[in-house]
Amino acid sequence: MSGIGIQVAAKALRTRWFVRAPIGLYRAGLGFVFGSRLLMLQHKGRTTGARRYVVLEVVDRPSPSQYVIVSGFGIGAQWYRNIQADPRVRVSVGLRRSVPATATAMSPPESAAALARYAAAHPKAWEKLRATIEHAVGRPVDDLPMVTLTTD
Repeated sequence: MSGIGIQVAAKALRTRWFVRAPIGLYRAGLGFVFGSRLLMLQHKGRTTGARRYVVLEVVDRPSPSQYVIVSGFGIGAQWYRNIQADPRVRVSVGLRRSVPATATAMSPPESAAALARYAAAHPKAWEKLRATIEHAVGRPVDDLPMVTLTTD
């Protein structure tokens, strides 16, 4: 991806309407169009208790009942802070809709190992994604927090 392409992608990641657009598709039952590479996470706001939604990339699938997701914006991401406060979530992925799950933050060594597996399995995607995230957040992303979602 060119420098301009990275800048455009990074700006898109910081554009609320753009990153939230897939939520409407998931809520309408059309999340299957994204296959199993993306999922919609429903979580509770830590102060309001209101339902919140975010669409995230699946970086690993250790078992049929587990999904590993990454917080590209680090531990300060609102969804990440919310699942720390209440790990009871719901997951929509592929044809599965609003499945109860438990979110568990991975330790830094577990996150690093998962990220290394992702980078090895998808080197071109990781190169582009890394550059885009780094441009969006303004710092290197050698360590990104990861979360395991275990469906009930």
